[in-house]
Amino acid sequence: MSVYNSNPAVTRKGSNVQKVPGGKLGEGFLEPQGKGLIKPPDQVELSEAELQEEITRILTTNNPHAPKNIVRFSFKERVYKSCVVDQMAVLFEMEGSLVHEDSDEGRRLRARGSLCEELAAGGIETEPDEEKSEATVTTTEDGGEVEEAGEDDRPDSVASKIDRKEPKQTNQFNFSERSSQTLNNPLRDRSCQTEPPPRCTFSATANQWEIYDAYVEELQQQEKSQSDDSKLRKAAKILERMVHQNIFDDIAQDFKYFEDPSDEFRDPEGTLLPLWRFQYEKAKRLSVTALCWNGKYQDLFAVGMGSFDFSKQGAGMLLVYTLKNSWFPEHIYPTTSGVMCLDIHKQRSYLVAVGFHNGSVAVYNLKREGTEPVHQSTAKTGQHTDPVWQVRWQQDDMDNNHNFFSVSADGRVVSWTLVKNELVFTDIIRLSVNGTVPEDQEQSPQVSVACGTALDFHKQTDYLFLVGTEEGRIHKCSKTYSSQFLETYDAHRMSVHAVKWNHFHSKVFISCSSDYTVKIWDHTISNPMFTFDLNAAVGDVSWSPYSSTVFAAVTTDGRVHVFDLTVNKYEAICQQAVVTKKAKPTRIEFNPIHPIIIVGDNRGYVTSLKLSPNLRKKPKAKKGQEVPEGPEVEVAKMEKLLSLLREPEQNTS
Repeated sequence: MSVYNSNPAVTRKGSNVQKVPGGKLGEGFLEPQGKGLIKPPDQVELSEAELQEEITRILTTNNPHAPKNIVRFSFKERVYKSCVVDQMAVLFEMEGSLVHEDSDEGRRLRARGSLCEELAAGGIETEPDEEKSEATVTTTEDGGEVEEAGEDDRPDSVASKIDRKEPKQTNQFNFSERSSQTLNNPLRDRSCQTEPPPRCTFSATANQWEIYDAYVEELQQQEKSQSDDSKLRKAAKILERMVHQNIFDDIAQDFKYFEDPSDEFRDPEGTLLPLWRFQYEKAKRLSVTALCWNGKYQDLFAVGMGSFDFSKQGAGMLLVYTLKNSWFPEHIYPTTSGVMCLDIHKQRSYLVAVGFHNGSVAVYNLKREGTEPVHQSTAKTGQHTDPVWQVRWQQDDMDNNHNFFSVSADGRVVSWTLVKNELVFTDIIRLSVNGTVPEDQEQSPQVSVACGTALDFHKQTDYLFLVGTEEGRIHKCSKTYSSQFLETYDAHRMSVHAVKWNHFHSKVFISCSSDYTVKIWDHTISNPMFTFDLNAAVGDVSWSPYSSTVFAAVTTDGRVHVFDLTVNKYEAICQQAVVTKKAKPTRIEFNPIHPIIIVGDNRGYVTSLKLSPNLRKKPKAKKGQEVPEGPEVEVAKMEKLLSLLREPEQNTS
């Protein structure tokens, strides 16, 4: 910075004062030297080029306080995009009262202003008098009076000009018609007192990476919530069942309320009322090889799909249906091999044991997602070498491990135990054709192995079970004796398709075969108690869960035969065709609660039918007594029936 001295006689440079000798002002006076440059001692020395350099400041319209790194996620384009920040800073703002000259109000104001200027230039007051000038009366020559027009009545008068001007404009923002000028209640303040929301101190770093991570986390949560559609699936399932019930309302009403009144005229015979028909489009070419009701949910049942033709084997399927929706299965499990048998656990109704045509067994968990079984046997873990014809759940062992039994055409009866994540097998017994059990198959190659086709455990004695064979024999076995049979029955001349214990009587079991017969046995007697010839190969037989003397069987001619031994010991009280002519029924099962049965055929259909009142009669009570109920009554009915059959034998002896 340079400072010029205004005193022409004194020049200071730093702190030195120079005296000019020979001055005209006398000795001791300084000679004026003109203007001089004074520099401070700490001034920076600059070159001439640096002194000549011009330094300018450029003013821009950007707000230096506005952020420049704000990004937002565009859900439409699915990318992050930078945001445009408003750079305008308002320093002063005031509402004006200006009116645009081209507007209607502006033209009216301009016209009024020009009129007032004209009147002012002529020296005429713009405000009219309160009293109008009266008209002048002039007397004519003939004595008449003529009223002359007043000043206001002349068209060229100033008053007429003022009257012709536009009327006064009302304030359009604060104006109301006289008809709407009613009394408005004054506004009143309403206040309330609430507890303040909880507060906390939060601090975090917000940068581009933090924002990006937050958006990514939110996107993942949205995708997870979309994938977890359990609530939506449940609501859709309920809606689907409601629509199904509305469409098939007549069938639902028949299932719940209809009782065939014509039974009164054909006593003791009855009929079967067709209800729903279950079919899965992708299982049309497969046969129904197994049926089983769920013990906990009485409207739910499982269907095994496969093929009984050994020359046409392929993939199979495990389906789970409900009576509430016949359109589509509740669960679908495709399998690489055909399903030949299945059984649902009585207590844990979500566990399903399945036997396949390739000899393996598996356990499916209906609660888990996916189509793969939770347990499955392999060649290393004791897999059967031939098709598995029957599987049955048993009570848990002493270590609370689930276990089930299987019988196969390879002659083995195997116990399978679910230990952690694997199946542990134990061979219980090996079947033979001549009725003896080989202790060591390698040492006794001459002993031919029998093919097991059916298996069932005693209802009260869990260690006792029956095994049906392809040769027509039925063996009574025990878990504790693996080296011999307790009893062997020469039951049928062809393969045994089913053998089942009675639900009520502990001594009675039933069997069916391809030799057209159904036989009822007392396991303490080697000969059958009843033999029924149905004139066609019998595919399956099932005891009724509500009566000890009622059972049903299906034959290959497409009929269902229902027997009640207390009504007729020789013939069926119902014989009815339930499938088409080309189809053959394969399996039959009674519902544990409702009076209906389901029948599967070799075309993949499952038909549900309702029993008429004559097919489920209860014993009549005597006068003054209640109708006897309970398992003891059913046991007594069967015991009475067996005693009647034994009387002829006793009389003969």
